[in-house]
Amino acid sequence: MRYIDREILPSVLKKLQPNKVVVILGARRTGKTVLLKEIVKTADQPCLFLNGEDFNTSLLLSARSVENYRQLLGSSKYLFIDEAQKIPDIGSILKLMVDELPGLRIAITGSSAFDLGNLTGEPLTGRKQTFNLFALSERELRKTERLTDQPDLLKERLVFGCYPELVNMADKSDKKDYLNELVNSYLLKDILAYEGIRHSGKIFNLLRLLAYQTGNEVSYNELGNNLSMSKNTVEKYLDLLSQVFVLHKVEGFSRNLRKEVTKSSKWYFYDNGIRNAVIASFQPVELRNDIGQLWESYLISERIKFQHFKHTRTNNFFWRTYDRQEIDWVEERDGTIHGFELKWTESKAAAPVAWRNAYPEASFTVISRENYSHWLG
Repeated sequence: MRYIDREILPSVLKKLQPNKVVVILGARRTGKTVLLKEIVKTADQPCLFLNGEDFNTSLLLSARSVENYRQLLGSSKYLFIDEAQKIPDIGSILKLMVDELPGLRIAITGSSAFDLGNLTGEPLTGRKQTFNLFALSERELRKTERLTDQPDLLKERLVFGCYPELVNMADKSDKKDYLNELVNSYLLKDILAYEGIRHSGKIFNLLRLLAYQTGNEVSYNELGNNLSMSKNTVEKYLDLLSQVFVLHKVEGFSRNLRKEVTKSSKWYFYDNGIRNAVIASFQPVELRNDIGQLWESYLISERIKFQHFKHTRTNNFFWRTYDRQEIDWVEERDGTIHGFELKWTESKAAAPVAWRNAYPEASFTVISRENYSHWLG
């Protein structure tokens, strides 16, 4: 399988310091194991690699004593644990190691933020650095592509997404099968593993509703009525779906102007391939009536990846007034406001009047196929 360099690798290596823990979080199949093995290759001293899904790993770590861990590590100065969320009390175990074994560097991966966050959060306060690993970004893919192929490859990504294993699949039916298996056997499995969650059908139906509402404001009450569940249950499921990196939420921007919508939220899929698998729609972009939604979702996901790579501290929003003037994407950073309209076909548009009047100092840019590459770095 062709390996594509991941942009977070240099930052991860920089933070892999003695008596610290690097935590790499991401959805299943985004390449966390492959990345961890690339990190292993850089180790200049002996290292120990463990798999949290192997029951023997939990047994080896269960005797919580400094002497046990010293014997386990031997001469190793690096410890790598894949799927660390499977190990009970992993946070307390790692805390003991970094506190008592001088010079030890640790890197771990986890598929479920709600698992690993709960397990490592408090015990490793001040001792860890967390990174999110997304599906491949356009920036990463572009380095491996010929310039002349990029327009067609972009259309492929809008339909099939950016999961690493898809890069090596030429047959579209193979890509469909892969994405369907990914949704049903991996992503929903993460949700159902959470205590008290048993209704995979309702979660899938929730995802279908959100897939059709991509780019639109979402009413939790309406979703609950359609799914015969309470508003609180809808919010609980959405929170879980965000913590396993399937969905992310964007809230409305306002400086407390009465005409601005602030209480609604929009929900986007991190990956278009997952979204299209949920609604069983893999037609090429030329035959689709949802190309605007695909483009908006794709650009927003790629922009979030770019912000993460660049360690940009940005608050992200959408903007809309009650009389339906709107802007797709708003960034607030360093005291400045930037509005972006995301257009598949148009390259020029004027900022809404209400936006110009309310925020005369803010910038406004249309992001289209002509300039999107620059916007994504």
